Amino acid sequence: MTSPAPLIDGFGRRLSYVRLSVTDRCDLRCTYCMSETQTFLPRKDLLSWEEMERLSRFLIQSGVDKLRITGGEPLVRKGVLDFIGRLGEEVHAGRLKELTLTTNGTLLEGAAPALAAAGVKRINVSCDSLRPEVFRRVTRGGDLAKVLTGIEAAQDHGIRIKLNVVALAQDNLADLPDIIAFAHERGMDVSLIETMPLGDIEGREAQFVSLGQVLETLRTYWKIEPTAETTAGPSRYYRVAETGGRLGLITPLSHNFCDTCNRVRITCTGQLYMCLGQDDHVDLRGPLRDDPSDAGLAQALQQALTHKPRAHDFFINSNALPPVERSHRPARTMSVTGG
Repeated sequence: MTSPAPLIDGFGRRLSYVRLSVTDRCDLRCTYCMSETQTFLPRKDLLSWEEMERLSRFLIQSGVDKLRITGGEPLVRKGVLDFIGRLGEEVHAGRLKELTLTTNGTLLEGAAPALAAAGVKRINVSCDSLRPEVFRRVTRGGDLAKVLTGIEAAQDHGIRIKLNVVALAQDNLADLPDIIAFAHERGMDVSLIETMPLGDIEGREAQFVSLGQVLETLRTYWKIEPTAETTAGPSRYYRVAETGGRLGLITPLSHNFCDTCNRVRITCTGQLYMCLGQDDHVDLRGPLRDDPSDAGLAQALQQALTHKPRAHDFFINSNALPPVERSHRPARTMSVTGG
């Protein structure tokens, strides 16, 4: 069988990293991510597990060597651990370098053994506060204890954890040093993330804080130096001298990181978004369902690559920007796109 063509975009960047969402549903309702009364997609619109597996294997054959399973909350979809287990065959055979997951951690305790067996070596856990009452407010009812228990279970199974923390001016800004210290004491990396203007979510712009400002504050606590370390993700990494731990900053608004972007996102309905900050996308569900060969799928992927932009269009309202740019934001939420 002829191998699919390598996935290279119009700027010469080789696509090697795909974030595949398996559901738009979540058991939390984080205030910066979705509406409290979020409307979810009909289940019939979602790719089946068989379609997701076929798509994943095709991507791996095309040179994708890192696959991140996302949501919504991926662990809420029935059958996800079996799906991850089948993808683990690609890891164990050496065809996939890394299979990983982004989760809110609420269901991680029960999932940890199966994830470890599938060859998952590290997981990103979203956790924006270590104060139960703040965590409950930001997530609209979440139980922090479940997340911390899940993290401990994953670490007990040899899975490395990175905490993803959205910096929120009104909720956790003063707590960020404590979160970093907590994580580093337990051998976890931390990535701080600026709020992103996805979807029409009231009040989010008031929560925005530049991570450049955050870094200045953190340097009053510790000696923090940039490193040359990189991963497949968008973080710029720093090392905290006093803790020895690693700190990542994801800054889509205050510092563009697009020049080396090697990733795309595929939604649970099979829509491939070439850029998180733009609405341009290509449908993969049609080719998956209409063409039993992979020819249509290959054509759709090559079409997508020609449309992958040089940079995103994220903006938080600023009088320094033209009116159109000040108001720009993709209409979909992060839960629909995949984290």
